[in-house]
Parts: sequence; C-alpha cells; structure tokens
Amino acid sequence: MFPGARLRSRIDSGDRPRHFDRRRALAWALGLLFARGTSGRAASSPSAFPPLREDLPPSPRRAGPEAPAVAQPADASGVDVPARALLPPALGISTRAVDLVRDTTVIDLLGLLTLDWHRLFGWQREPAGFGVERYRELEASGVGVLHPAVETGEADARRGVLRWLRGWRNLVGDGSCFLAPVGSAEALVRASSSGRIGVVVGFQNGTHFDGGADVDLFFRLGQRVSQLTYDGRNRLGSGCRVRSDEGLTALGHEIVHAMGDVGMALDVSHAGERTALQAIAASSRPVLLTHTNCRALHEHPRNASDELLRAVAEKGGVVGLTIVSAFVGPSRRADLERLIDHYEHALDIAGTEHVAIGSDADAEARVAGSDRPNPFYVLRGMEPRWRVFQIADALLRRGWSEEVVRGVLGGNAQRVLSSIWPPERGWQRSGRDPFCPAPARPLLWR
Repeated sequence: MFPGARLRSRIDSGDRPRHFDRRRALAWALGLLFARGTSGRAASSPSAFPPLREDLPPSPRRAGPEAPAVAQPADASGVDVPARALLPPALGISTRAVDLVRDTTVIDLLGLLTLDWHRLFGWQREPAGFGVERYRELEASGVGVLHPAVETGEADARRGVLRWLRGWRNLVGDGSCFLAPVGSAEALVRASSSGRIGVVVGFQNGTHFDGGADVDLFFRLGQRVSQLTYDGRNRLGSGCRVRSDEGLTALGHEIVHAMGDVGMALDVSHAGERTALQAIAASSRPVLLTHTNCRALHEHPRNASDELLRAVAEKGGVVGLTIVSAFVGPSRRADLERLIDHYEHALDIAGTEHVAIGSDADAEARVAGSDRPNPFYVLRGMEPRWRVFQIADALLRRGWSEEVVRGVLGGNAQRVLSSIWPPERGWQRSGRDPFCPAPARPLLWR
C-alpha cells in the first residue's frame, strides 16, 4: 500500500509532530532507564517520543469498509505520478493489480524488515537509523503490516526473547514516524490509518515458556504470535526435521491452552506434522501456518501436507505461502509461475478464505552486507521488492477474482488475527504497564 503523500511531505520537510507532554515524557524516561539502566536512549533522540497517534494527519490508506481516495506518490520534482510508474516496466504489472494492492492493507505473515541481523540490531539500538529511505522502500513494496518473527538461537531462550522484546520496544513505539506496533484488532486499524508500517512481534520457538503463566507474561510484554518448536525437538513438541515426531508434550498442551486463554496466536509453521495436528486439535482459537508451501507440489519437510492445510482451515485459521525457492520447487522449476501453482493448490485445498502471504523475505533479499542476491530467495521471474504486486497480478491473470486476491493480500490474515487477539485491555488503553514498577509510561504494544 501507499500510506500517502501527506505523511511523506511532513517527513521530507522535517516537520515531525511535536505534541510534547513534560510529565508523560519524564515518566517515559524514568521507565526506560529503569528497564535499561544507564544505557537507555538519550531523550534527544529524534524518535524517542512524541505520541504520534493523536497527531498524525488522516491517511489515505484503507481503513474500514470503504476505501477513500489514495494520494499518488510524487517524483523528485514533487509532481504526482501514477503508482504503476514506480514498478519496473519489464515486470508487466497491470494497473488492476497495482490498484488492488494500493487499496488493501497488505499483511505479510512472515515479512522481515531486513535479512541483515547486524543492521536490524543497529536499528534497535539506535532507532534513528531506520529513516526515510528505508521507510520508502517498505512503503513502495506494498506491505502495510508485517510479522518479522525470529528464532533467537540462544541457549538461554528466555534471556534472548527479552532482549528482542526490548529491541522491538526501542524501534517500534509511539515515537516512531515510520513503524507502528500492532497487537490487537484495533491496532491493525490504527496502523492502517496512520500511514506507518505495522509490526507484529512473534517468535519462531516456544522454549522461553516454562509454563502457562509465562504466556500471559510475554503477551503483556508485547508478544502476539508464537511457534511451539523450530526445526528440532524441545520440551513442547517436535519440529519438522526430527526423524520421529513424538507429538505435543504435556507442557506443549499447557502452553497451547494458555495461548488460547490469553489470545496469543499459535503458529505451527516449523512443527512436525503430528505435533502440528495435535496442537491444532488442542487449540481453542484459530491457528496460523505463517510461512510454508504445499507438499503435494514439492516434497520438503517445511512444506505442509493437504491434511495439515485442511486442518488449519477447518479451525478457522490461515496459511501464508513463502517465496523461499527451496520450498517452491527444484532449482530448475523454482520460478514465479510455480509459486502461483502453490497458491492455487492452497486455495483449492484450504479454501479462498484461508490463504495469505508469508514471504519469509524482506524487500531486498540480498546476502547480508553485500549487493548480491540471496540464493535462498531467488525465484526466476520474481523481484522480492515487488513480490506483492507480482503475486496479485499473477493470480488475476489466472482468473481469480479481485475479492479472492484481496483476501490473499491481507483480508484473510486480518480477519483471522482479529478473531484470535482479544480486545484491548484497560491497562493497554491507559498506557499503564503493570509489570513496570517505575512511574506509568506509554505502553508501546497496543
């Protein structure tokens, strides 16, 4: 989507909103220092605060059942140009596809800000590093909300998750001109209407949960999606790459039930087949399969069987499909058309209301620290930056209706996430964080 020229013009002119409340700012600073010690961000940081939510102008991004007129992007001279002019002509994207993307809140169920972790850590330490240029790249890609979930890869998973949560709080907060925290149905609408890119925080493992009470704790700290396992076996269940899938453990059942109680979305993308099916059966809410492809078209341990696709759909969940070439097909067949074959198969098996995008990529898909394309994401005929437009255009060319394509782009994911997450609680609306003993400060995760 294109969040709009009004926000862009304010950013370009350096005219950031300045709704400054001394008492709120002092409370915010004390809370941050308590959480981080003396290494906290300086109050002079340009994105430290102010609260933008009440200050931003109305955005042309779609919000609600009727889509208002969308402002066109401007070229370097300030003259408005058609959105299609931003796309490489060689891609042949139709105006119909561009308009559909532009008028939809596009949700990438496993979308990344960057594949370069050192770059991401730098942004989390110094949010000012995520500036206008990077925002424009994301804006141009068409993605409106993304879920940049990670697997911490640390022996001390709890410590690793807390470190990531602190980093996301620094980067995505009320003071960001470019990114908006998304943790509720209401926040999805707010992100869509604010002109900022929405970020959903999740993790690709559940090893930081020692019991059901931890699920509520991490939910309050901002986590909204969790997988039970990564590729291997843990205390909750078995991943997709173990030789013998022993299914969901007793602790796994406890965690699944707790996730249903608090409204944290369960993702079974890396789980083994038996573990995933048992988790879906045990869940009291719809379940996500955020980034996978169809095993019927390409045998791969990370791809989902038809039985698993149907189980997710019957539970009311949604399946996101990825552009990872190894999941699409053998190297000689891994191209855009084969990816669309996976979309069509999932639409046929799971149903048109249960398929979405879960690219597992960023807008560049390059090897970290270089300009070389990352071979993990190389699909012939696809440009990762324009993946949303290419998927929409290809589905339209194959005869799928605009209603179906709009659901794939974001409508299905928004409906399912809104049905899983509970309404905002009083302490979320008031900005009071019950886990912070310092004076009340703005709660970043709405």
